[in-house]
Amino acid sequence: MSSVLVRFAPSPTGRLHLGNARVAVLNWLFAHAHGGAMVLRLDDTDIARGTAEFAQAIRDDLLWLGLTWTREESQLARAARHAEAVDQLKAAGRLYACYETPEELEYRRRRQRAQGLPPIYDRAGLALSAAERAALEAEGRKPHWRFRLDHEETSWLDLARGPCHAHGGHLSDPVLVREDGSLLYTLPSVVDDIDFAISHVIRGEDHVVNTAVQIQICRALGAEPPHYAHLPLVLTAEGGGLSKRDNALSLGDLRAQGIEPAAINALLAALGTAEAPDPLKSLDELAQGFRLDAFGRAAPRLDPADLVRLSARIYHALSPSEARARGIAVSDALWLALRANLTTLSDLDELLPVVEGEITPLIAEEDRAMIDEAARLLPETPWDATTWATWTAAVKTATGRKGKGLFMPLRRALTGVDHGPELAALLPLIGRDKALARLRGEKA
Repeated sequence: MSSVLVRFAPSPTGRLHLGNARVAVLNWLFAHAHGGAMVLRLDDTDIARGTAEFAQAIRDDLLWLGLTWTREESQLARAARHAEAVDQLKAAGRLYACYETPEELEYRRRRQRAQGLPPIYDRAGLALSAAERAALEAEGRKPHWRFRLDHEETSWLDLARGPCHAHGGHLSDPVLVREDGSLLYTLPSVVDDIDFAISHVIRGEDHVVNTAVQIQICRALGAEPPHYAHLPLVLTAEGGGLSKRDNALSLGDLRAQGIEPAAINALLAALGTAEAPDPLKSLDELAQGFRLDAFGRAAPRLDPADLVRLSARIYHALSPSEARARGIAVSDALWLALRANLTTLSDLDELLPVVEGEITPLIAEEDRAMIDEAARLLPETPWDATTWATWTAAVKTATGRKGKGLFMPLRRALTGVDHGPELAALLPLIGRDKALARLRGEKA
């Protein structure tokens, strides 16, 4: 494959959510699978809603995921170049002025539907004479400008969907320039793809209908279009669409919840394929063998609980040295004892006091005699990984307790809760003095 350059083009009007983060991840993986690179293009022409803070948050979120880009571009900064493209299309007769109001256009669409016709623009603006245009402008009307589509078949090989086509005669000529002179998304996007030499456009299938239009605009500007791939949109676990309003699925909130970036990358890379997500793989490993045709046509559903599960797998596999590199300040032995019980790193707040702090033991009245006997039989130090088994065997013999009736009261007395790490590993870390005090019902 020739040189691959993709682009991720978010609008800085909100935080990244998992839907558009997936587009970023898949673009990056595809580019790196083919020795290419990614451009970050901020579609920042929505001045009313876009902010510098959102733009920086997007950069921060991408870097947190480990996604890099070779250059960053701002659409707003390229307004002069986009205006040149408008002039080029006007000079070529591909843009024509229209003067209908939104109400007039809606009335025409209603009439077309009532007659069983598709609501396609009738090119009335194209038929206006110079005198008619002057008269409309004398009334105070300002034109919007439509791109004149060629009424022919436009075909492309979609790298995810296979062969695709659309006939220009079945589409309305799209508005590219508003009455106030501002541009709709379509033209700047095509111009930027041309100027940046974007080779592949990988995006959601909601853009499929735009593709034939963009291909025609691209060719009208004297360039060949990039390759396209359109993937099904991700749905929530309930079947709804993702949006910037789904705060629980924004990368910022997921980061605050302790979700691991590698868990997000793994899930987004596998979502919609037959592959199981592997959170222990790096981005480079995920890129190896990455294929767009591995994605199915059905819209995948994303359950945030999967991210929790995948994050936990990462913690369970972290070595003590890797934990230290993340700023987790616990001993090697304590990390090895605790890691299998972590769902997120915030779980350490509950687990660490069992060893390093004070807890209030939980001892039911019906267990008091058994716990007293356990305290009497508590072995002398030194303790190791075999101490728990030796001690509980002695308590079992002395009290007749077994199974949960033996182990659960001891866990509650020693840790203050009825769940947690294996006590065989935890008991030596708690230490004899603290364990004895807790068995006596003391806060220790």
